[in-house]
Amino acid sequence: FENRRQTIAGERSFRKKNPGRPEWLISQQIPQFEDVKFEAASLLSELYCQENSVDAAKPLLRKAIQISQQTPYWHCRLLFQLAQLHTLEKDLVSACDLLGVGAEYARVVGSEYTRALFLLSKGMLLLMERKLQEVHPLLTLCGQIVETWQGNPIQKESLRVFFLVLQVTHYLDAGQVKSVKPCLKQLQQCIQTISTLHDDEILPSNPADLFHWLPKEHMCVLVYLVTVMHSMQAGYLEKAQKYTDKALMQLEKLKMLDCSPILSSFQVILLEHIIMCRLVTGHKATALQEISQVCQLCQQSPRLFSNHAAQLHTLLGLYCVSVNCMDNAEAQFTTALRLTNHQELWAFIVTNLASVYIREGNRHQELYSLLERINPDHSFPVSSHCLRAAAFYVRGLFSFFQGRYNEAKRFLRETLKMSNAEDLNRLTACSLVLLGHIFYVLGNHRESNNMVVPAMQLASKIPDMSVQLWSSALLRDLNKACGNAMDAHEAAQMHQNFSQQLLQDHIEACSLPEHNLITWTDGPPPVQFQAQNGPNTSLASLL
Repeated sequence: FENRRQTIAGERSFRKKNPGRPEWLISQQIPQFEDVKFEAASLLSELYCQENSVDAAKPLLRKAIQISQQTPYWHCRLLFQLAQLHTLEKDLVSACDLLGVGAEYARVVGSEYTRALFLLSKGMLLLMERKLQEVHPLLTLCGQIVETWQGNPIQKESLRVFFLVLQVTHYLDAGQVKSVKPCLKQLQQCIQTISTLHDDEILPSNPADLFHWLPKEHMCVLVYLVTVMHSMQAGYLEKAQKYTDKALMQLEKLKMLDCSPILSSFQVILLEHIIMCRLVTGHKATALQEISQVCQLCQQSPRLFSNHAAQLHTLLGLYCVSVNCMDNAEAQFTTALRLTNHQELWAFIVTNLASVYIREGNRHQELYSLLERINPDHSFPVSSHCLRAAAFYVRGLFSFFQGRYNEAKRFLRETLKMSNAEDLNRLTACSLVLLGHIFYVLGNHRESNNMVVPAMQLASKIPDMSVQLWSSALLRDLNKACGNAMDAHEAAQMHQNFSQQLLQDHIEACSLPEHNLITWTDGPPPVQFQAQNGPNTSLASLL
């Protein structure tokens, strides 16, 4: 097996001559060479998967697992491989069962390290399934194993990184941006520790310990990625940009030497987050070009597209909202809803689609139906703190447009309470400026100013261009009403500057050929884009 390509070619040739008998390699030919048999089974199952013959790969791996119990390394490796296969098919129940079997086997053969790998992998899948009651005790057990295991320092730290990544992503999925900070800080310190350690060439004495979760370089990118996720949710968009740049630079270097699919997944997730940041900071043209970049990455991998199609259409929907193409935004969000089974993403899309219907002003029946499905007062469909706070904001926005100001204030104060509890800066800024607008309409200029000034300060810190535009318009009108001519002039000048920046970016984005992506709602991403004629350059469309 020195030349793996020749081996795979030989396997392919033999299968053509001997159809329906994949078990030949592991049960008949060379029973005295255990490693050779199981590596052959592993390679052949990979080949089946490459040729989309997953149903042939599964029994082969099951047979290999059945007869490899006296060979700890291969038994564990084949269990991981079959669990991965079930995961790719989205059969997470079967995958979790296999990982549980692997954890118990590793315990029996005295490998606490590999037991932790199996349990952490199972915890990751349980988080994906939102089985939180099972996740919490499992992660507690994992934490105990990681802390008490004494072995190779790099292996120990990599287990700790795996454990902390699961904790951090769990908090972020729950929208708990403030609560996650201690875990995120530990994770960042842990990756710094790993980067100073030298690879130990001494092999573990237990063959079941011959595994590693991720290379150090991949772990570094992953920590950058979760830091970007946190920064975006918290509203630290300049920090998100900084870590995205670092991660993408590292990815480009790695992809020159490594064709691992996980690198493309990391790249797509990074781009998805930074695209949302661009739309907030008023860089729509750059966001659109990065959406096109995600399309190109998805064209290269059907599996990547399958996993990210709903997110891609969601991003296009957000872009459409930013350029005031509401019909296209509705079409993109509706397409995304059709493509996702992810509860949090579903709630995020529905919340944004509701805001589209509010802005259109004539979709009351559809809007009431959506608002009932994301009612934050009772039976909210997901556990995310952030999404529930956003649902209160959307309710407040709708009540404002309906002229029900007291009701709007109640919803917005609930948003403020929740967003302040978890440092959700964007929601805080949006709620403050909308409350300020309500008080301005009611003639309470002092209270309006108390809301709008901190909204402006927070929006400048994020920075959120739309909230800055809105706040500066309110400050202009407030100061004018209060007879503060100089302050009114200064606010008017700020508003003019924000307006010009947004208008220029709007024209640039709508002039790009990629702008035609807003009409794509079916099938794989289009390969080419036609030039867009006549962008809408009306400033009113931005406001």
